[in-house]
Amino acid sequence: MLATNKTIIIEFVLLGFSNFHEYQSFLFCAVLLAYITCVLGNIMIFVLIRIESSLHTPMYFFISTFAVLEIMFVSVTVPNLLAILIQTEKTISFFGCFVQLYALSALGETECFLLSLMVFDRFLAITNPLRYSAIMTSQFCYKLAILPWLFGFTICSFPIFVTFLLDLCGPNKIDHFFCDLSPLQSLACTDPFVSNMTTIVTAFISIVSPFFAILGFYICIIYTVLKIKSKEGKTKAFSTCSSHLIVASLFYGSAIIVYCRPNGSHYDKFLALMYTVVTPLLNPFIYTLRNREVKNAVRKVTRQVIMKSQFQQPTNIFEGTGPSHGWMLKANSHLLEC
Repeated sequence: MLATNKTIIIEFVLLGFSNFHEYQSFLFCAVLLAYITCVLGNIMIFVLIRIESSLHTPMYFFISTFAVLEIMFVSVTVPNLLAILIQTEKTISFFGCFVQLYALSALGETECFLLSLMVFDRFLAITNPLRYSAIMTSQFCYKLAILPWLFGFTICSFPIFVTFLLDLCGPNKIDHFFCDLSPLQSLACTDPFVSNMTTIVTAFISIVSPFFAILGFYICIIYTVLKIKSKEGKTKAFSTCSSHLIVASLFYGSAIIVYCRPNGSHYDKFLALMYTVVTPLLNPFIYTLRNREVKNAVRKVTRQVIMKSQFQQPTNIFEGTGPSHGWMLKANSHLLEC
């Protein structure tokens, strides 16, 4: 009799931030601006690294990979958040919910492993500079870059599969702006203990373990840098790691709080804003405004674009061999030297 009366859920209602009715328009504009800025900023970083030869190093190769990952990561959740902020029907199908859950979990765990891989690259560069170029060859970098994607898309499947097997008999309202493990597990009419424990174990493997690996690498880096005698050498070494340290702290801090607890909280969706919107928004600025090499590359590419546009515009000044022609050639040669 219980089996026949069991409600079969075919869709979920994402409540999002429906409690804040008066702020829906403001939230929509703020999130939309953050999303556009994040996507355009990461595209700029990727294109700049691809076209500027001075940035063709292992560190910037991993940064370009991280930029692509960030675009994919925010595109899983933010468009859905924008939709539920302006729609009256805030529903998502049962299978669509689990597809979104898998994509978000896989990309999020990939980001965790990739951040630890990026600090491993800095660890080798600072602690073993003489052998760094011989170790971090292009082929080896490509192989390393594949590992985070492989681990992320594999490990996340275990808690999602266990959660999928739960009897979700209602209510079908999810107090979140995307499908996540803890809100789904709270809807189960059977004991979700196995699903909760699988989630926690997976979180320790894919979030806590890379976080402690990063801490270990940074302890070794700091110890090595402190032995450098010159102040300029210390400053340069720390500057290459500061950007990554800021990104990792923001991302891991919020993710560990959300996923390393047996039961979710009403405040999880606010913490989720940190690692799904705020951190991806800050990344392009952190990796450009705090990085001298990237800023120099931006200036160089900008000068090249301006000069190319000047040469492509035919004017009378470029015709003939008069004084004006000689002055323009001298000016352009001076720009090239700069």
